Amino acid sequence: MAGAFGRAAEKLVIDVWSDVMCPFCYMGDALLEQALEQFPHSDRVEVRYHSFLLMPQLTEDAPVDLMDLLAAEKGFPREQAAAMHEQISERGRQLGLDYRFEQAKAVGTRTAHQLSHFAAGHGKQHEMVQRLFRAYFTDGLNVADHQVLGDLAAEVGLDRDAALAALASEEFAGAVEADIQQARQYGIQGVPFFVFAGKYAVSGAQPVESFVRTLETSWNETVGSPAAAGAGTAVAGTAR
Repeated sequence: MAGAFGRAAEKLVIDVWSDVMCPFCYMGDALLEQALEQFPHSDRVEVRYHSFLLMPQLTEDAPVDLMDLLAAEKGFPREQAAAMHEQISERGRQLGLDYRFEQAKAVGTRTAHQLSHFAAGHGKQHEMVQRLFRAYFTDGLNVADHQVLGDLAAEVGLDRDAALAALASEEFAGAVEADIQQARQYGIQGVPFFVFAGKYAVSGAQPVESFVRTLETSWNETVGSPAAAGAGTAVAGTAR
């Protein structure tokens, strides 16, 4: 189950807490993907995405200008926010990501997270998460709008009507809340947050080398080591 935590048999599981509107989550996803391209056992790695609300106070019925939001919530002058965004955009460009903060529509993301869980049940969670990131950061779409989300689901090969039905019924609202509660239990206060094999954590959009090292360590101590097959799944440490 996508919302479960820990290690699946014969696979190295990476549990990722992130939010659609988090620029470093988008970046962290790209960095992890690059690390997996260098990892010889990537075909035996399972990445599972979990919900986190970066700004839980936002509603889903009234998107707001991101610059105005940062000024109101964080006290950032528009010039300061623009400079910060340019730094993130430049780093993103080096990873092939296209950030267009000036057109981002800040909005509550609970429903977008429900769509991620729906996609997980059909083997399309990673594609869906990536498309949601692009929708928010590049396309300037309202990721709380059901019709927009239905279109995005169809783009990654999911049944649009089934996706809309799942969102309308809030079938995965409980799964989203369970992820949020689980993050609290593990003391996760910021995202992205990656947990490898239920044991090693990487916090933030760390360099590719950090992900590669953690992949190797967690693989060698779990899937790659018969003696470690029965190891527990408590988070033991944080890779920096």
